[in-house]
Amino acid sequence: MKTAILFVLMLLVLVIPHEWGHMMVAKLCGVWVKEFSVGMGPLIFQRKKGDTLYSLRLLPLGGYCMMEGEEEAVDSPTSYSSKSYPQKIAILLAGVTMNVIIALVVVTIAICITGIVTTTLSDVTPGSPAYEAGLRAGDTITAVNGSPTKEWSDVVTGIDSYEPGGKALEVTYERDGKEAEAEIVPEYNEERQAYLIGITAGTTKNFFKCAARGPAATWELNKAMLKGFAMLFSGKIGRNDVAGPVGLVKVVDTAAGYGLTSYLTLLALVSLNLALFNILPIPGLDGGKIFFILLKIISGGRITDDMEYKATVAGMAILLMLFVLITVNDVMNLFGN
Repeated sequence: MKTAILFVLMLLVLVIPHEWGHMMVAKLCGVWVKEFSVGMGPLIFQRKKGDTLYSLRLLPLGGYCMMEGEEEAVDSPTSYSSKSYPQKIAILLAGVTMNVIIALVVVTIAICITGIVTTTLSDVTPGSPAYEAGLRAGDTITAVNGSPTKEWSDVVTGIDSYEPGGKALEVTYERDGKEAEAEIVPEYNEERQAYLIGITAGTTKNFFKCAARGPAATWELNKAMLKGFAMLFSGKIGRNDVAGPVGLVKVVDTAAGYGLTSYLTLLALVSLNLALFNILPIPGLDGGKIFFILLKIISGGRITDDMEYKATVAGMAILLMLFVLITVNDVMNLFGN
């Protein structure tokens, strides 16, 4: 039950902001949004606010923003079809943009929960080289061998630069607003197979510092995702490593087992995946619609709505077949395990 709730919650967090983005930009452009639906299938609840119907449907597997003139041209100033190309592109990009924003917000929340590792020491092991050199908990390391240490990784890099039998490390630190220096000779740790000086980094959960780290962390997550896609297309990742909606349930269960931050990281990753997939120039997706708008601009209108419609039907058929194949693969993997 817990996994099912977390899975549905993930879908809602992914779908609602995506469709909300489409709706808000559409309304800003003067498009009549007929219906904004959360979920698909049989209607559970519906309420009209302004000129838009807001619906809640039985299956939490998606949602939609139904705009006037979206499927076919309508001679009306409030129709999607009557809007300029830039306005249409803005409406289409809004959903993907919201998924990226959701990923950024979720990653930032995860960082706020775990905290950021700092160069301020939370502990100095008694008897260790750092302790004997005078360092204590609460000290902030500002440089190693003259190289500034803005991040904890800079401290680690500085310690790793030590060469056995070489000069001692020159560690600059700050205590009570005053700067001091210490010469430290690291000791080799057999278990870690590295030279250590006996210090432990502190962490901070300061909201502003965590928020400042959010964009960089989101970008790193995005790079990991793109690397995964590259490995998939190069054959380094097999089909058993790809998961669809059914397989995602198992992934959610595994992530939740490791705690809230793992679940949030997964949510952010799936949100970025959704954004990337949606922006692909495949007919039927937002990216496909943008692609056809660009083709119409380049061709001077020689690409007709009928051509786009036929391509969209073909694209949706391909996407449906892909969905079925991935779902079958998910089921096989579940029973195979």
